[in-house]
Amino acid sequence: MPAPAQSMINRSDFVLVVVDVQERLVAAMPERVRVLEVISRMLRAASVLGAPIIVTRQYPKGLGDTVPEIEAILLDLADHESTLIGVDKLAFDCAAESEFLTALRGTGRRQVVIVGMESHICVTQSALSLAGLNFQVHIAADGCCSRDVAAHRIAMHRLRSTGVIVTHSESVIYEAVGEAGTELFKAILHIVK
Repeated sequence: MPAPAQSMINRSDFVLVVVDVQERLVAAMPERVRVLEVISRMLRAASVLGAPIIVTRQYPKGLGDTVPEIEAILLDLADHESTLIGVDKLAFDCAAESEFLTALRGTGRRQVVIVGMESHICVTQSALSLAGLNFQVHIAADGCCSRDVAAHRIAMHRLRSTGVIVTHSESVIYEAVGEAGTELFKAILHIVK
């Protein structure tokens, strides 16, 4: 499936989806520190950019809650009236959960930016399904990981070959900002630097 013609992020059309950044899962990730930093920046940037945020938890009874450092950011964003939606799931594929699809469709937006865990399981399945539902899917590859680094690389290659847009978190952020010298750019600069 080829990527849709408009492949840059549109500030008024994207949703950030944070997949399964949970205690037991994060503990098993060799690149967790770097990935959590990227996810933190993406959450703050999405809030400044006015993008809705959907956060999923895979079987929380087994994998635990969202890690405290991300949960603290979510609580702070909720205080600033960001649009935050939490969805617990059993399916690996977010799109297989009706609550998730209802929340996503309720935003009225067509671009989905995904970060989270694990790249080759929940992230890949969700991305492929959402692309099949005609959402334009972007994966911020530096904001995703797997227990096995090779599995992450293979997943990114697979997604790219199907028309999912594999990109970098800063590409997403700067595409959404669009230009320097604005108050929005200055607010984002504090997050990225």
